[in-house]
Amino acid sequence: MEVLREKVEEEEEAEREEAAERAEREKAAWQVEVRLEETTLSPETLRELERKVSEIETPVLTGPPVITKDTIDISSLPLSYKTNTPKEEHLLQVADDFSRQYSHLCPDRVPLFLHPLNECEVPKFVSTTIRPTLMPYPDLYNWDGCAQFVADFLTVVPLPDPLKPPPSLYSSTTVLRYQKGNCFDFSTLLCSLLIGSGYDAYCVNGYGSRDLCHMDLTREVCPLTVKPKQLVKKQERVLPKKYAVKPPRDLSSRFEQEQELKRQQQIRDQEERRLREEEERLLEAEKPKPDPLHGLRVHCWVLVLSGKREVPETFFIDPFTARSYSTKDDNFLGIESLWNHKNYWINMQDCWNCCKDLIFDLGDPVRWEFMLLGTDKPNLSLIDDDDYELNDDDDLDNLGKEDEDKSFDMPHSWVEQIDISPEAFETRCPNGKKVIQYKRAKVEKWAPYLNSNGLVCRLTTYEDFECTKTLEVKEWFQNREDRLELKHVNKITGLNIDYFKPGHQQALRVHSYKSMQPEMDRVMEFYESIRVDGLIKREETPMTMTEYYQGRPDFLSYRHINFGPRVKKLALSSSDSKPVVKITERFLRNPAKPADEDIAERVFLVAEERIQLRYHCRDDHITASKREFLRRTEVDSKGNKIIMTPDMCLSFEVEPMEHTKRLLYQYQTMMQMKNEEKQSRHLAWESELEVLEILKLREEEEEAHTLTISIYDTRRNEKSKEYRETMERVMHEEHLRQVETQLDYLAPFLAQLPPGEKLTRWQAVRLKDECLSDFKQRLIDKANLIQARFEKETQELQKKQQWYQENQVTLTSEDEDQYLSYCSQAMFRIRILEQRLNRHKELAPLKYLALEEKLYKDPRLVELLKVFT
Repeated sequence: MEVLREKVEEEEEAEREEAAERAEREKAAWQVEVRLEETTLSPETLRELERKVSEIETPVLTGPPVITKDTIDISSLPLSYKTNTPKEEHLLQVADDFSRQYSHLCPDRVPLFLHPLNECEVPKFVSTTIRPTLMPYPDLYNWDGCAQFVADFLTVVPLPDPLKPPPSLYSSTTVLRYQKGNCFDFSTLLCSLLIGSGYDAYCVNGYGSRDLCHMDLTREVCPLTVKPKQLVKKQERVLPKKYAVKPPRDLSSRFEQEQELKRQQQIRDQEERRLREEEERLLEAEKPKPDPLHGLRVHCWVLVLSGKREVPETFFIDPFTARSYSTKDDNFLGIESLWNHKNYWINMQDCWNCCKDLIFDLGDPVRWEFMLLGTDKPNLSLIDDDDYELNDDDDLDNLGKEDEDKSFDMPHSWVEQIDISPEAFETRCPNGKKVIQYKRAKVEKWAPYLNSNGLVCRLTTYEDFECTKTLEVKEWFQNREDRLELKHVNKITGLNIDYFKPGHQQALRVHSYKSMQPEMDRVMEFYESIRVDGLIKREETPMTMTEYYQGRPDFLSYRHINFGPRVKKLALSSSDSKPVVKITERFLRNPAKPADEDIAERVFLVAEERIQLRYHCRDDHITASKREFLRRTEVDSKGNKIIMTPDMCLSFEVEPMEHTKRLLYQYQTMMQMKNEEKQSRHLAWESELEVLEILKLREEEEEAHTLTISIYDTRRNEKSKEYRETMERVMHEEHLRQVETQLDYLAPFLAQLPPGEKLTRWQAVRLKDECLSDFKQRLIDKANLIQARFEKETQELQKKQQWYQENQVTLTSEDEDQYLSYCSQAMFRIRILEQRLNRHKELAPLKYLALEEKLYKDPRLVELLKVFT
C-alpha cells in the first residue's frame, strides 16, 4: 500500500508541476499581450473600453417563474418528495464534502450543481432526480421519438439567471403535469426516458450559444424543407458497335465553337459572381448581432455515448428542439459537469476550443473526476502489473476493506414512476397546439382531432427573412375519411397538389390542379393496383386528355385524346361531351404475337375519317411496318353497299406476306379498327364523366371533411361507447336477476301458484310449511348420505382387514406396503366423514331455525303471517 501511495503521489506531483509551468507560460503570454495593448492603446481608449464593458447588463427575469411552489399542489405528493431518507442525507453530506474539496482545488471554477431544491423545497441530489422509465409506446423506444415527444409536450421556460443554474430542479412527474420547464427539466425528463430505453445517456451542465439557450431557430433551416438526397445513377458507357453507321462529319468552324464556349463561360461566371454576391449580402443581413454574454450562458442538454443500443458515435441532443448535434458543434461552448442515475462527473479538460477537443472517456479520472466510487465506468489503471503485486493476503484483505468503506451506492430515485396517459401522449403539445419559427419558415402543430378537418401540421415558407411574403403552404392531415394526407399550395403559381393514402373512393393518389372547375389543367395519379383498368395517371387540359396505363391484359400503355370546340346547342345538359377529333393509343410488345402483327401505335383521325397503324419493329429490322385505312361511307348515293377497294388501304411492309395483300385480310382489319374506334370514343366519354364525378366528390369531401374514428377509440367513438354502456347495463341487470333467483328460497314454491294471483293467508302458511318441510327433508337426506358413505367406508376397511388376516403369511413386502397405505387413506376418509356428520348434526337445527326466521321476515309473507305468530 505504501508503494501504491508513493506512486500516486509522485504522479500527482508531476501533474501539479506541469500545470504550474503551463500557468506560468499563459501568465507570461498574457502579460506580453497586456504590454502590447498598453503600448498601442491610449488611456482614453482604455477608459472608453472599460465604460462599454461596464454598460453590459445581464438580463435577469424580474417576474416569478411560471411554475412556483404557490402554483404546485404539494399536498398530493408522496412522502419521498417532502423528506430525505438517511441514505439520501448521507449522500448530501458526501456531495457537500466533494463540493468543498472541488472549490478548494479549483477556486476559479463556478460552484457545482449538485443538490438543488425540489418542488417541496427539499434538497435532492441531481442523480436521484433521474427516474429511468421505459414507456409502453413504440414511438418512445428510439432516441429521436423520445426527444421529439419531450420537445413537443413541454413549453420552454427561461432560466431565472442565464449565467447560473436554476436554484430548483423539479421532478419529471410535476414537469409532465404542468407541461412547462427549463432546460434542466427538459434534459432530466429526456434522460430518464433514454436510460429506460437502454441508451447510455447523461445530463450535461455547460454553456451554449444564445440561439441554443433561447431556442431561437430563426437562423436554422426547417427540417421539413430539406429534400432528401437523390442518388444519381451513372450512365453506363455504351460500347460502339462494329458495324454501326458512322455519324456525319462536323463541318462547323472550331474557332467559332471556341469563341462560343468562351462567351458562355463568361456568362456563367457573371451569373455565379452575382449569385455569390447576393448570397453574401443575405448572409450579412441574417448575421446575428454579437452576444455580450457569449460563453457565459448556462444550458443543459443530453449526452448519448456510443456502445449501447448500437449507437455508433457519441452525440448531443438539444431537448428544446429534439435535434442531434455532433460533439464538435459550435453551439456547445463548454461543459462543467454531467451526471446520470448512478454517478456524477466533473469535466477536468480545457474547453478553450469549445467541446471539439473533449474526450468522453468517463473512466479516465484525469479528464473526468467522479464523485462516487460505485460507477460502472472502467477506471484507468495507474500501476503496471510488473511494478506492484499483492503477495500478502493480509494486504489484499485490507485493500478490499478500504475500497468497500469508500464505495457508496447511489440511492434509488425519489421521483414516482413516470406515467404518460394515452390521451396526453396523443395530444402532445400544450393545449394541443405549438408554433415553431425557422429561417423563412413557420411550423404549426396540432393534436389529432383538435381541428375539425383533421389538420395536424402546417408548414409555411416565406420569400424574405421577415416572413411577410408567402411562397408555399404544406398541410398534413390525419384520420380523414377521404384519405387526404398532404395538401401543397404554391402561392406564386396557384398550383394545388393533394396527396392521398391508399383507400380513396376513386383510388386517387395525387391530384394537381389550379381550379376545381372542369375542363381546366389538372393531373390525376391513381393507385394502379386498386383500379381494374390499370390507370396510373391522367393529364387533362381544356382541349386534350392523356392517360397512362400499366399491367393491362391488352398491353395498352398510353392514350391521348384531342377534343374539338364544343358545339353550341339550344338546350345544354350535363351529359354533353366535347367532340373527339383524334385518339392516339400505344401498346407494349405482346410476345405472343409476331412483331409484324403486333400493333405498337394506332391513331384514329375521327374528323378526317382515317386510321393509322404502326406495328412493332423486329429485333433484326431497322424500321417497322405501317398501314393506313381511308374510311369512306359504307353506302353510295343510291344506297348500294361499297365493296372494299385496294386504294382504301395504304400499306408499307418490311417483309410482305401473301395473306396481308389480300383484300379480305385488309377488310377484316379495317372493320376491327372501326369497332376499336367506337370503343375508344366511348372510353374517352367515360373518362370525361369520371373526371366530373371525381371533381364533384372532392368538393363534397372538402365541405364535409369527415374524420374516421377507430373502434378501439372508446373516448371518441360515440356509437361504440353507447353500445358498450348498454351491454354493461344489460349484463349487470342479468347478473342481479340471477343472484336474486339463486337466493330466492320461495321461487320453486311460488312457481306452483297461478301467475299474478295475490297470496292469501292460508296460502302463505302452506308455502311456509312446504318450504320448511322441504328444507327439513334436505337436511335429513344429507345426513343419510353422509351416514351411508361412512358405513360403506367402514365395511370396505373391515373386508380389507379380514383379507389381510387370511393371507398374511403369503403376502410380500410390497403387498403389505399397499395394505398399510390403503388402511391409512381409508381411516382418513372415515375420520373426515365422521367429522362432517357430527358437524351437520350440530348445524342442522340452527339452519332450520334461521330459515324459519327468514320466512317470517320475508316481505311477501310478513303481513300474512302476523296472525299466526
